[in-house]
Amino acid sequence: MARINETTIRPADWPADLNGVRACFSAYIEWLGEDLTFQDYGGEWDGLPGKYAPPAGALLLAVDGGDRILGCVAVRPLELGPDLIGGRRRDLGVCEMKRLFVYPEARGRGLSRLLVRHAVRKAEEAGYHEMLLDTLPRMHVAIGLYASEGFVTAEPYYHSPLPGTIYMAKRLGRENKGLFHLVLSYTRGHDPAG
Repeated sequence: MARINETTIRPADWPADLNGVRACFSAYIEWLGEDLTFQDYGGEWDGLPGKYAPPAGALLLAVDGGDRILGCVAVRPLELGPDLIGGRRRDLGVCEMKRLFVYPEARGRGLSRLLVRHAVRKAEEAGYHEMLLDTLPRMHVAIGLYASEGFVTAEPYYHSPLPGTIYMAKRLGRENKGLFHLVLSYTRGHDPAG
């Protein structure tokens, strides 16, 4: 667990955190303002923890000293099959980061970065060698955060009906960190966040 001024990053406790996780996901969807029915959001909601259950998945919460949820992030296994685009082959060593969200009143304290780092660490501990994510062009702060944490633009790994969806990937494991620091130092002058 990591602490920032009485803030802790911890795994969700099932079923005790179910309502809090649902509230956080709901706030994320409302903030996003996009129709996510193509992601079977209802099935995800009803089946929590579902694919986010350990050991293959993780749902991490940022909580304050009173255990109030300030934000969340999730990791799930991603089975890439031939129906997915981008020329990727079926690979069980790939995971996806989902639902990164920090409530507005808790922003500006580095919680998103901490949640991303913990999600990456959990994925590495689970044995994944690559983490994928998708985001939207208007999410400049998130794109900058992901790039600063070693994610690079990638080919689409599924078809999104949301215009301009940006796909990003990060190779996991100690042996890959140097490569991404090199890529970041090269691309810093061309910040995708503007």
